[in-house]
Amino acid sequence: MTLTTTAVLVPLLPFLGAAAGLLLGRPPVSRHRPEELRAVLHAPGFVRPLAVLPTLAAAALAVTVAIGQDGGPATDIATRLTPTGSIPIDLALHIDGFAALLAVLVGIVASCVQIYSTAYLRDDPRYPSYAALVSLFTSAMLLVVYTGDLMLLLVGWEVMGICSYFLVGHYWETEAARAASLKAFLVTKLGDVPFLFGIFALAADAGTFRITGILGTVASGGLDHPTLIALLLLAGVAGKSAQFPLHTWLPDAMAGPTPVSALIHAATMVAAGIYVVARLLPVFAASAAALVVMAVMAAITMVGSGLAALAQDDIKRVLAYSTVGQLGYMLGALAVGDRGAAVFHLISHGAFKALLFLGAGVIIHAAGTNSLAAMSRMSGLARRIPDAYWTVTVGLLALAAIPPFAGFFSKEAVLGAAEHAATGAAHGIPGAAGWTVLVSGLLTALLTAAYATRLWLLAFKGTGVEAPDHGPQPVAMNAVLWVLFLPTVALGLAAPLLPGWFDGRSLAPTLTTSVLGTGVALVGGLVTYAAWRHTTALAARTPIGAVVTDPDAPPGLAEETAIATHTPVYGSIAGAPDPADPGRLLLGPLQPHAAVGFHLDAVYSALFVRPVRAAATLVRFLDREVVDTYVRGAAATPRWLGAAVRRAQTGNVQTYLGALLAGSLVLAVAAVLVATGTGA
Repeated sequence: MTLTTTAVLVPLLPFLGAAAGLLLGRPPVSRHRPEELRAVLHAPGFVRPLAVLPTLAAAALAVTVAIGQDGGPATDIATRLTPTGSIPIDLALHIDGFAALLAVLVGIVASCVQIYSTAYLRDDPRYPSYAALVSLFTSAMLLVVYTGDLMLLLVGWEVMGICSYFLVGHYWETEAARAASLKAFLVTKLGDVPFLFGIFALAADAGTFRITGILGTVASGGLDHPTLIALLLLAGVAGKSAQFPLHTWLPDAMAGPTPVSALIHAATMVAAGIYVVARLLPVFAASAAALVVMAVMAAITMVGSGLAALAQDDIKRVLAYSTVGQLGYMLGALAVGDRGAAVFHLISHGAFKALLFLGAGVIIHAAGTNSLAAMSRMSGLARRIPDAYWTVTVGLLALAAIPPFAGFFSKEAVLGAAEHAATGAAHGIPGAAGWTVLVSGLLTALLTAAYATRLWLLAFKGTGVEAPDHGPQPVAMNAVLWVLFLPTVALGLAAPLLPGWFDGRSLAPTLTTSVLGTGVALVGGLVTYAAWRHTTALAARTPIGAVVTDPDAPPGLAEETAIATHTPVYGSIAGAPDPADPGRLLLGPLQPHAAVGFHLDAVYSALFVRPVRAAATLVRFLDREVVDTYVRGAAATPRWLGAAVRRAQTGNVQTYLGALLAGSLVLAVAAVLVATGTGA
């Protein structure tokens, strides 16, 4: 099998699996034995392999493509899809080192998610359609990774948006899932509109949708509007990759199943935007203004999400804001012109973030709650789930960029690139962009270590009643954690072997940023541990069952209450703010604002949602009370005239003759009067 055929099969196999799964989601009903046929088609032995095997095969083929590519020259294959006039569309593949490695990541993470889901959604009646949508999601992302034509990339881009809507809203019975899926769809579509115009403008300047042709035009200086095009594309990237100010959909997307969160946050959807910028980086680098905008956007995203993560109680929302911050690192690396560092961190982050989300699913399954406050009032949770305890611990160390784990090497590559640009050593990169990314990156490293330490302490070092026993964790869920544990540990150590896939760039960390980055991470972790010891000691002094007021309640709102210890009789109030939470001490007065994402949703509601709803109300009033009035009048007038004429049609001959004579008399009199007037 040739490399070309293998590459075509990588996105095609999950697509075929998705098509089969969607067709069998509502199997045909036999007249004779409908229930038996439905049971056979929905049997786990039939549905689960259909979900898992195509994705596993695609992952294996992606590995084969990566080995065949071996960091050598990019592979370009194209055939004319359809003549469209001046700018044709090609069915094109462009596989370089970035594409080969990212496809491997997508295939492995998607396979792990499918395997994990067989246990996580074991009793879900909608599992067949769910698995089919995950396969379609995977196929769309692989199309984005491998394609060499922007129009085909746009197809995969939009299919992912549709799949995210259905997958985030999988539990559509709940209001939170319905609202989150709609929000994710609308916010990403808000960015997709300028993204579409950016693609058209780019193709108009370059005369082609082919990525290689576009890059050739940029290299020759033939791009007429680089700043406008870069900013339009950046709007779409901000929506898809959850960058400020279009990042608010991602934390709310946690209403979906945990495996979906792992897939979206680690290997698909949010990775697509970063990958597109990396693929088209010369377009952005042609405009110094666009690079500065990217740097500022990345800085705000990194720091803001780090503060927000430190204030979240839901374990999945902590990880969601963490994803936003790490995507900020990647965009920051691109802002200083280093796509190798950006893609390296994208791949490294995909491994340990998938591990963290799937590990969080095991923790939630064992604890029976998403709330870190409730977990902090449980003891023995780590003993009940040793696999999740050890793998999540390593995942958090990688997230905090502690050596020798993967996150350390990739994050230091980003900081090293920023230092390189800040000192003026990077040709064509504004120094302001370098300093912005470097300073915000170091501050974010401090915050990342702080919220990673907080999550670990609250989840695994709680005190109080024994954690509930919800039974043993499924083998499939635990096994997947260890599969993802391997790249989390080994990917950084394999960095010296990877330059061939990253434009020949050395991925070895530089001394200055290594010392600074690791130093601030250790400071963040130690300060959080000290704060946790302090708050835990204070909470222990509170009498059992006492109710304490929340000093950080926002003005004008009812004061919250918190129970100092956790017992089953407290019920839902066990998830109230935890007085032992170190995040409350570290953030101080910022805590209530950070917990709600610094009120960005409220700002958007005031600036956009309410005016749009008011405009919709006005339009509805005008349509119903004004336009419909004219429509109803246009219909009523002929009806009234017809009714009046119908009354004259009595069927009486004498009446008709009388009316005829009367009319003739009137006409005769009128004729005499006219004649008399003319004679005078």
